Amino acid sequence: MGTSDDFDAFYAATSARVLHQVYAVCGDLGEAQDVVQEAYARAWARWSSLSGYDSPEAWVRTVAWRLAANRWRSVRRWLAARARLGPSTEAPEPSPDRVAVLAALRRLPESQRRVVVLHYLGDLPINEIAETTGMPAGTVKVYLSRARTALAPLLDADDERKDSDVSTHP
Repeated sequence: MGTSDDFDAFYAATSARVLHQVYAVCGDLGEAQDVVQEAYARAWARWSSLSGYDSPEAWVRTVAWRLAANRWRSVRRWLAARARLGPSTEAPEPSPDRVAVLAALRRLPESQRRVVVLHYLGDLPINEIAETTGMPAGTVKVYLSRARTALAPLLDADDERKDSDVSTHP
């Protein structure tokens, strides 16, 4: 049976990774922080049984993604409110590379974006991605392949623009 100390260690070991993965999928840090916090709160409430799972982290990640998907329905209202408030002064501007990667990821279908984030940002093997998402491993491989194919020209085009900017400005 899991203890409070076990949960604290689990949270410390996994929370940053889960946050980064959810942020990469939903594209908004505040939204990602909210759903990850809620997912860990739900995990804490079930920790006595959840601690016995093979991968409690996968459970938390799945809950966080489901919460994010539920919130996605109201994204237009949120964007309108955010636009009225103006840019946040608290967070530093993201690097151009990060902006390019996030913009390219947003152009992928959600299922492909999810497996790319898990594989490349989460360093999860294909079998664990399959288990987490409920997809067959072959489907995960196909989605990764399609996503790489779709991302290559998007990210190369950005690199070419940078190269041309450098070459035209001495």
